[in-house]
Amino acid sequence: MTPRTAEAARGLRSGTMPRAPEPPFALAVFDFDGTLADTLPWFLEELDDLAARFSIALPRPLDLDAVRGLSAREIVALLRIPSWKLPAIARHVHARAAATEIALFPGVREMLAALHQAGVAIAVVSSNGEAAVRRALGAEEAARVSQFACGAKLFGKARVFRTVTRRAGVAPARVICIGDEIRDGEAAREAGLAFGAVAWGYNTPEALARALPGAHRFAEVADIAAALIPGVGADARMARAAGM
Repeated sequence: MTPRTAEAARGLRSGTMPRAPEPPFALAVFDFDGTLADTLPWFLEELDDLAARFSIALPRPLDLDAVRGLSAREIVALLRIPSWKLPAIARHVHARAAATEIALFPGVREMLAALHQAGVAIAVVSSNGEAAVRRALGAEEAARVSQFACGAKLFGKARVFRTVTRRAGVAPARVICIGDEIRDGEAAREAGLAFGAVAWGYNTPEALARALPGAHRFAEVADIAAALIPGVGADARMARAAGM
């Protein structure tokens, strides 16, 4: 009999069951583009029109793998986009996204449901617009989100992270920000919050590891629930070992 089984047996005899372990984080703050939603293919389709509309000189040919290794600031510098153009570009992209069917990554709905059921509060902080985020999530998943903080400036997420944390009434030590870009991790670090880097988004896992060596790492969507919900990680490892 394992210690956990013995503890459960004692609880049954005494009429009380042991309390489930508390999740390590009480609040998970998600980025949207490239983290919850697969927007990179859509953005690449929009890129030529965007470049023509805002007079952006795209490198030809565009080495996507190389670009994915750069931070947002490095990309802005590479494309020589003046800072005064960024708000107008963001507004245009948000308007286009709100009218587009954007798919969530496989497993995102199940992951959000698992976090919600485990009592982990969920927030979404995105530079994308709230209309596009809600449209992609759908009513059921959107109802699980306790806070939407959308339309954040490209380099203004740290302040938003602090606001979301304060509104949630959660200690910073129990908040994790989860995103796919170097700027997400830098903003979390500036706000004094933990960061989890996902491997399937805009920045490559290698670029994220170089820029954010202390971040949590999520290779698959299911790894988020495995890391944030006590017991799920062990169950997931056992299922993979059994070939399930």
